Formats: sequence, structure tokens, C-alpha cells
Amino acid sequence: MSEKSQISSQLPAKLYIVATPIGNISDITYRAIEILQQVDLIAAEDTRHSGKLLSHYHIKKPMFPLHDHNERQRGQVLIEKIKAGQSIALISDAGTPLISDPGYHLVNECRAAGVDIVPIPGACAAIAALSAAGMPSDRFSFEGFLPAKGKSKQDKLKALIEESRTMIFYESPRRVQDTVEQIISIFGGDRKLVIARELTKIFESFYALTAEEMLVWLKEDTNHCRGEFVLMVAGAQKDDDAIPQVALNTLTLLKEQLPLKKAAALTAQIHDQKKNELYKWGLENL
Repeated sequence: MSEKSQISSQLPAKLYIVATPIGNISDITYRAIEILQQVDLIAAEDTRHSGKLLSHYHIKKPMFPLHDHNERQRGQVLIEKIKAGQSIALISDAGTPLISDPGYHLVNECRAAGVDIVPIPGACAAIAALSAAGMPSDRFSFEGFLPAKGKSKQDKLKALIEESRTMIFYESPRRVQDTVEQIISIFGGDRKLVIARELTKIFESFYALTAEEMLVWLKEDTNHCRGEFVLMVAGAQKDDDAIPQVALNTLTLLKEQLPLKKAAALTAQIHDQKKNELYKWGLENL
């Protein structure tokens, strides 16, 4: 990239959301490089980390740190700069900004302030993983990172127990084994999982196993818990004749305070289910 190409044109004063590589430094679009060469300022999640990428492509632009801890306070500064005529690119450490990365508050404030926002699409770990996982991809649910604490994680997974779409999670090496254990406990050990590890890097790998089998695999070698993970979970199989789990949960709670017949009647009314079916289930299970 020549010095001339870096100053050949002046971009309109807008916020440019620029996707960067998730691992392989070559996974960046020509358009992303051109935008980063031409903006007045680059807002980065970690300026030292992103500085390596910019240096690789000979991009020399002022950088502005914008991360989870300062985004609410510093976003207005960037908006004022754009309104004053500067063009600004937003990048994260890897992949598409805002997708489990900082940027939401800035974009939201820009919309409210009438600042134009331009997406510059590119790499995204969730989409890359799903494209090669062999799981249903016509409909999916991106869930990002699960809560770190046990009770919050359990509650989040329980809320997804009837989700029929493929679920995509990001997970850390330290917590991936615990997450699979929780999935077994809540979804069942036969639920199909696919782990995509170290996407676009030298040791990129995919593993498709049941939850029980995946836990065994994770435990058999500490190296299996290293790297960056995208965890994909098959959706629940729907049985049109089955009583929804949420209705069974309600019936179970009401039965603790009411006679079964009354509990079944209230549950049927709340969830639009058949009272007799609920009553029969209660007789057999409660």
C-alpha cells in the first residue's frame, strides 16, 4: 500500500463499522483496508492489539481507545468529532464490532444524534462456525457468551430449553467444560453439539458429538480445552403432541400450593393447553 493511496480521498464524516480478521490476518476485505486507510480516526477496543493489524497493512492513523469500560463516557466525544467533519472507523479486537464486542452504545447514540453509520462487512466467528458445522442454518439463535456464574448460566440455559433453532454460543477455555456439563444437566446428554475451535488459525478444528461424548472428549486431554471456542447446540426436537416444558414447569409450581385439578385448570388457561392432558401428566409425574 503506497503512502499516496492512504491520503487519496477524503471520506464523508460518518461512523464506519469495520469488520477485522478473527484469526488469519488475511481475512480482511479490500474495502475494509481502504476505509481504514482513509478515515481520520480509528476507534479500537484495544489499540495495542489492533495496532499490529494496522501495521501489517501499513495503515498509519490516529487511534482512540473505546471499550466496555469507557464506551458510555467516550462515545459522545466521537459523535462530536464526526459532527465536526471527521470520519471515524470502529473496530474490535477481532471480527465484526458489536457482535459480543463493544460498540452498541456508540451506534445507538449515533442514531439518536442523526450521525450516519456505514457497515463494512467481513469476518464473524459465529457465522464462520455455523457455515461449516453441518447443523441446521436456515434459522439460528446467536446467544453470545453465557453468564460466568453457575446460577445465572443455569437460568439462561433453562430459558432456552424449548428453543428449536440451532443455538450459537461463544465460550472461553476456562468455562467450556462446565458449560457442556450444564447442557447435559438441562438439555440432556444426547443433545448434539458442535465445537469450532481456533477458527481460521493453524489449529482450527471442528468436533461434532453428543453432549455426553463432548464432555468425555474435553476431559481426556487438557489441550482440548485450549483456544477460542464457538459452541453450537442443536435445537430441541418439537413434538406437536407434547406438552410444552414451560407449561409443565408452571403445573409443577402450582401443584405445590393447589390441588392437582385446580393447578391443571390454571395452567391450561395460562398456556392455552388441554386441562385433561395436564391433569393426566400430573397424576403420572407429580
